[in-house]
Amino acid sequence: MRPLEGITVVTLEHAIAAPFATRQLADLGARVIKIERPGSGDFARGYDTRTRGMASHFVWTNRSKESLTLDVKHPLARGVLERLLAKADVLVQNLAPGAAARLGLSFDVLEKVYPQLILCDISGYGDNGPYTEKKAYDLLIQSESGFLSITGTPGSPCKAGNSAADIAAGMYAYSNILAALLERGKTGRGRRIEISMLEAMAEWMSYPLYYSIDDQPPPGRTGAAHATIYPYGPFKVGAGDTASTVMLGLQNEREWVVFCARVLLRPELAQDERFAGNAQRQTHREDLAAIIESVFSQLDVATLVERLDAAGIANARVNDMAAVWRHPQLAARDRWRTIDSPVGALPALLPPGMSASDEPRMDAVPALGEHTQAILVELGLDENEIRQLEREGAI
Repeated sequence: MRPLEGITVVTLEHAIAAPFATRQLADLGARVIKIERPGSGDFARGYDTRTRGMASHFVWTNRSKESLTLDVKHPLARGVLERLLAKADVLVQNLAPGAAARLGLSFDVLEKVYPQLILCDISGYGDNGPYTEKKAYDLLIQSESGFLSITGTPGSPCKAGNSAADIAAGMYAYSNILAALLERGKTGRGRRIEISMLEAMAEWMSYPLYYSIDDQPPPGRTGAAHATIYPYGPFKVGAGDTASTVMLGLQNEREWVVFCARVLLRPELAQDERFAGNAQRQTHREDLAAIIESVFSQLDVATLVERLDAAGIANARVNDMAAVWRHPQLAARDRWRTIDSPVGALPALLPPGMSASDEPRMDAVPALGEHTQAILVELGLDENEIRQLEREGAI
């Protein structure tokens, strides 16, 4: 039995933050009923066509869900929503600011009728304050939270290559929903969870915030290198057209001494006053970089990685997506599975942290409205009622 079997989640979701949260719940066995706009559905379905005709973001965040098309603004939709909520344990929404309240789906309204219901509202900035009505997308929250100010090169800020702000909000929604389910098991009552993308990302920014407390200078933008620890980042290996890049990281003085003796083969550097402690290495990082690169230029990647591993120095290759698809560690740990979709079988990674005693739920990515008829019949609507919904464009 999967941990969340028997839990039903109804979700009014689009884009990434809420779908990512509810997919985690589906992985654990929850039934997730995804309400989509008739005709177009979640707009993330149209982001791209790179996954054999489907959108990469949508495939990633929506497996194992049921798709119900329903125009929630249509007068006939209310009765369907009420029947769904009567059966639901959790309602998740990340509609535009104020939209859920206008639909009568605020917690103040719902708790009177469905006291057991857990409501999770995900928004960009929260439901009060001067930014409440502002639209919020991942890149905009990366910017507002200060993430861009510390990411990139000295000359140019850069966004994260994935949806960092959406993922942050989605994971806080997921963990808070799990906690609320545990609480409801004790009290029998639901609760409201409010997740702000800005607040989720600001929490992730706590190290640079504390680093720059009292108006001290913030961490600089240092590309792929660590802003405050050195040497920690990418270094070229070899020379000319055959040069490659290896990522390495030193965390303490013991590792620095070993690195000098066993990797650089320059044990005297451990006694050099310019490099005595991380703060000094940071101050003189250009001098140290020149020394490291002069040694690494005489090596190939295999030799350097062998030295680093033998010395116990953390290191990694700078992989592209093709290399990750073929990563030997993922293969050795049997992390890949196959899921179904409207375009056929697709590879999918097992979710992290699953128990070895059971397989996670990894069902198909749904076609738009694929489960509409079955869900309406399950809710007790007869053929005439369903036809009326169809005629009036409510489903």
